[in-house]
Amino acid sequence: MSNNYVTKPIPENKPAVQVVHRPWGSFKQFANNEDCTVSLMTVLPGQRLSLQSHTGRAELWIVIDDGARVQVGDQISDHHAGDEIWIRANERHRLSCTGNAPVRVLEVAFGNWQQEDISRFSDDYKRG
Repeated sequence: MSNNYVTKPIPENKPAVQVVHRPWGSFKQFANNEDCTVSLMTVLPGQRLSLQSHTGRAELWIVIDDGARVQVGDQISDHHAGDEIWIRANERHRLSCTGNAPVRVLEVAFGNWQQEDISRFSDDYKRG
């Protein structure tokens, strides 16, 4: 029996980011009145998440600290504070910390965030 974790609309492409200017500066709106889940991930030096994919959501990662190495599909690239990475549903991805300090990434997930939709392809911690 297969589970269908797609219960909410999942965008194929990164939603538009609105920049709003104010006299004191500006702010970016990554999800304006949208149904999404926001998480702050912290990865310790030398550690990494599993290589994984999700059927029920797409993710926008916003790098907060330098030292983030991100794999999306077969491409691995180093990212710096302020970089944005779009990860489509069902796309393999992984976050690693290459620096000497923890790296934080803000995750804005579009669709239905649920732990059960994770498929792990490689995991340093031997999780299934």
